[in-house]
Amino acid sequence: MSGDYQLVPLANGWMTLYSASYGEKMHPGLGPVAEADLLYVRQLNIRERLTASAGEFVIWDVGLGAAANALAVLRATRDLAGQLRIVSFDNTAEPLAFALENAGALGYVADYEEQISALLREYHAEFQNGKLKVSWEFYLGDFPDWLGRRAMTEAKAETASPDAIFYDAFSPAKNPAMWTLPLFQDLYRSLDSSRPCALTTYSRSTMIRATLLAAGFFVGAGHATGLKEETTIAANTLDLISEPLDARWLERAGRSNSAEPLREPVYSRAALSPETADKLRAHRQFQVGN
Repeated sequence: MSGDYQLVPLANGWMTLYSASYGEKMHPGLGPVAEADLLYVRQLNIRERLTASAGEFVIWDVGLGAAANALAVLRATRDLAGQLRIVSFDNTAEPLAFALENAGALGYVADYEEQISALLREYHAEFQNGKLKVSWEFYLGDFPDWLGRRAMTEAKAETASPDAIFYDAFSPAKNPAMWTLPLFQDLYRSLDSSRPCALTTYSRSTMIRATLLAAGFFVGAGHATGLKEETTIAANTLDLISEPLDARWLERAGRSNSAEPLREPVYSRAALSPETADKLRAHRQFQVGN
């Protein structure tokens, strides 16, 4: 290993990972267990939606990292009967391997060491998780590149369209390539329009919300998680969002000096361009009677 990752304690006593190269902690607020459960599992109503699913329920886990989000899902659903497919993405396996080596200190890895080992070795694991049949895949590589190729080709059939997306990349300031408008446009195009899908992320920034709207998503305010008084939820149908952004948010975005989506993988801050402002105002979410 490169030594990029190290264990650090949080104020509440939980341990988490710190990346020296990005200068950021993973799950810095409530810690990996509580934050993953609240932000991703509960906010996206995974248990309820999986139970109601007629077939395989598919989650895209973007930013696998040390697997806290994926393992939160497995722990929360093992009493449910059904089929779950988790497709995890990351450009490195190092934090996952580090988490496995430090399973005792992290705590949340317990009971899933065998599955993580298979994921690291074969990039795939099939197993029974209580009553739930699980398929867990790991795509190691550049997510924006993979997504762009999937959105523009017939490769869609190779990976099932998601019912839910956990979006947990490092911040736009440190990892701008994962937060551009072209990426989220490709992500929106990759969805099955007949398959309701919701995405959640820890960011509440005006820029990220404007980016999701400009890409085609409906967008709403999400639950608080520790250091974040709000997060963000997006979906391809308004039915999956309980607190959609309204005209007042649109007015505030128009006054912000950090709202324009990134079009290149270079971090910058700018007010909405006239073109973007017009596009947001025309979004179905802000139309009367929508």
